[in-house]
Amino acid sequence: MKLDAGLDPRDLLRKLGTGSSIAKFAKNQTVFAQGDDADSVHLLLQGRIKVVVLSEEGKEAATGIVAPGQFFGDGCLVGEQTRATTTIAMQECVVATIPSARLIETLRVQPDFAELFVRHLLLRNRRIEEDLLDQLFNCSEKRLARLLLRLAEFDQGREPQPIAPHISQETLAEMIGTTRSRVSYFMNKFRKLGLISYDRTIEVHPARLSAVLHGREAARS
Repeated sequence: MKLDAGLDPRDLLRKLGTGSSIAKFAKNQTVFAQGDDADSVHLLLQGRIKVVVLSEEGKEAATGIVAPGQFFGDGCLVGEQTRATTTIAMQECVVATIPSARLIETLRVQPDFAELFVRHLLLRNRRIEEDLLDQLFNCSEKRLARLLLRLAEFDQGREPQPIAPHISQETLAEMIGTTRSRVSYFMNKFRKLGLISYDRTIEVHPARLSAVLHGREAARS
């Protein structure tokens, strides 16, 4: 989760002092792979990153998307020795890498930074719980509506943002646990009902799309 809507992630790096590094990743480039050594935490400064998991049978599934201002790969702080996921740049990305020992020391000596980081963890845990309930109790149409609202950052208390074309229908399908054909069907339905519009980007109309989540009939306008 984002630490704060108005917080510049680079301010966090300045609080960390020396020891961090910044690197650019091209579209489709892997930041770290499942099974790699886990000895650092990453902070996304620019772009979007897809988080995927590979099963023992070799099946790959997208489990989340990292947005600018979000930490990822922080399992090493609680003893994770190897990466449990693979992270892939969905577009050109700028990523800060923070050695885990450096981050732990900063959390210990800088209470303000520790408060921000704990908030990040609590918000992410809440989102995971919401995702689990979503998978258990909601149909795929409602799951897609909720995901589109999230990707448009509507739940951050700001004006909805266009969803960039690098987030494909296949990725949407993986994230809500359905097929690409079902996502295509619902996307076309949402567009015909005026809930979304898209050409190169997807434009979400929050008030109308939210009606899907509450089980109300979406009306044309």
